[in-house]
Amino acid sequence: MRVFIASLALCLPIFASEAEGKRLTESATVLKEIMGADDKAIPQDLFAKAECAVIVPGVKKAGFIVGAKYGRGFATCRQHGGKGWTAPVGVRVEGGSFGFQIGGAESDVIMLGMNETGMERLLSSKFTVGGEATAAAGPVGRNATAQTDATMRAEILSWSRSRGVFGGIALDGATLRADSDVDTALYGAGVDRKSVLQGKKEVPAAAKPMVELLNKYAGYKSK
Repeated sequence: MRVFIASLALCLPIFASEAEGKRLTESATVLKEIMGADDKAIPQDLFAKAECAVIVPGVKKAGFIVGAKYGRGFATCRQHGGKGWTAPVGVRVEGGSFGFQIGGAESDVIMLGMNETGMERLLSSKFTVGGEATAAAGPVGRNATAQTDATMRAEILSWSRSRGVFGGIALDGATLRADSDVDTALYGAGVDRKSVLQGKKEVPAAAKPMVELLNKYAGYKSK
């Protein structure tokens, strides 16, 4: 019995890595599809200005009167000096809302931390969007100007795509927290999230398509 349990424990990271690999692929697909829509894309210059990015594919929302949101995705930060974006760490998005709502939907969510304060929020183990961090709905349109008062002041800009409709959304009340299970699956036990987001870990193979897309949109030349 002990041998079986030990064998099972050894297998768990393998299954976890496969699950994260699938979610990383979904994250890259979400980013590529959104940025491929000329009339509704995130203004590309925002990626060049952003300090960090969060991509959460398939955030689930359901409820009757009281609604709840839950999703798992990844955060990565931009390195200065032309080094490109870092390897990602896992994040969970959790939150609730009250109001007249019936039914459910899945949404893809993208957030950009636009300054050092926004980056520090994303580096923390937990924070509430719109509570501890100033947030705003991000502008859309590849050629749209990003130099608005809202984007200049906001620490975090956010967008959501649900049932094919994409646009800026204020995620006030949503909580972002570290997903240590994902970090362990990607890098092993005891990994330091901050060191990953400071570029001290190699980008996992499964994360390369997503990171390469971020590099492309931020204007980094592919190596």
